[in-house]
Amino acid sequence: MTSRFTELVFDCHDPQRLAAFWCEVLDFTVLDRSEGKVEIGSWEPTVEAVRAGQMTPTLVFIKVPEGKTVKNRLHLDVSPIDAGTDEEVARLLGLGATTVDVGQGPARNWTVMADPEGNEFDVLRSLAPPTRTTPTA
Repeated sequence: MTSRFTELVFDCHDPQRLAAFWCEVLDFTVLDRSEGKVEIGSWEPTVEAVRAGQMTPTLVFIKVPEGKTVKNRLHLDVSPIDAGTDEEVARLLGLGATTVDVGQGPARNWTVMADPEGNEFDVLRSLAPPTRTTPTA
C-alpha cells in the first residue's frame, strides 16, 4: 500500500485572488472552482495518472475566516526557468508579492517573499540556460 502527494492546501481569505497570483507565478491553470475553493495545477489529475506515478501536486485555496498569524511552518520554493533570479523577483513584486525578513540574514543566496495574503515562499537560483556572449574582435 502507498499514497500519493496530490494536493497542497492553503487556508486563505480570498481563494480567487491567491489562485490567480499562483497561476501567474507557476503558469498553472484553474482546474476546479466552487464556493470558497479554487484548485490550480499544471496537469489534469485523473485516477489513472495519479496511480501511474508521482506528479506535481495541485494547489488548493480554501476560504477560512481566520487570518495568518505566524511564520509558515511549510513554504514553497520556486526557481525561475526563463530569467535570472533578480528579474523573477521583480516580476513577482509586480504581481503583488512582497519581500520579507524571516531572520534569513544577509548571507543568503535566495529571496524570501510573501504572496498577497502573507504566505512566505522562496525564490531560489535561476534554472534558465546561461546566455552566450559573442566575443568581439
